[in-house]
Amino acid sequence: MPPYVLAHGIDVVDLTAFAAQLSQPGTQFLRVLSRRERLRANRYSGFRFAEHVAGRWAIKEAVIKAFSQALFGQPPIIAAEEVNFAEIEVVADAFGRIKVQLHGEFAAAITAALGEDLQWFASISHDGAVCIGSVILCRSHTARTIEAPSEVTND
Repeated sequence: MPPYVLAHGIDVVDLTAFAAQLSQPGTQFLRVLSRRERLRANRYSGFRFAEHVAGRWAIKEAVIKAFSQALFGQPPIIAAEEVNFAEIEVVADAFGRIKVQLHGEFAAAITAALGEDLQWFASISHDGAVCIGSVILCRSHTARTIEAPSEVTND
């Protein structure tokens, strides 16, 4: 049985504005990256650097949105200002395909709220001055089952 979708998160970044923000003296924006993400980003320069970092930022924001959506009807369990974005890591394989790895307190909060049987599917796309990050949060097939309703209505 394949994983089933719990939630979807999406974020769009204006690359021109993002690049301007990154170039500001004393910008704190790179603190959202993990050590491994910073090392990978440093392979690039100029606008390509901003484009790469914007993609990671979009995925991190999309993770937050998917997590929040998975808790629909429940109060947030982490205040937005308490999220350490470096604990949401975007890693890539040798072919550039990405996945999300969670660490630290953020990972513990996700596990406490939703369980350990989760998978995160992520995609980044760039077109002109726009970057989009999309994340689908799924429960793996080993998870507890949810009964389908016996009748569906369009109320």
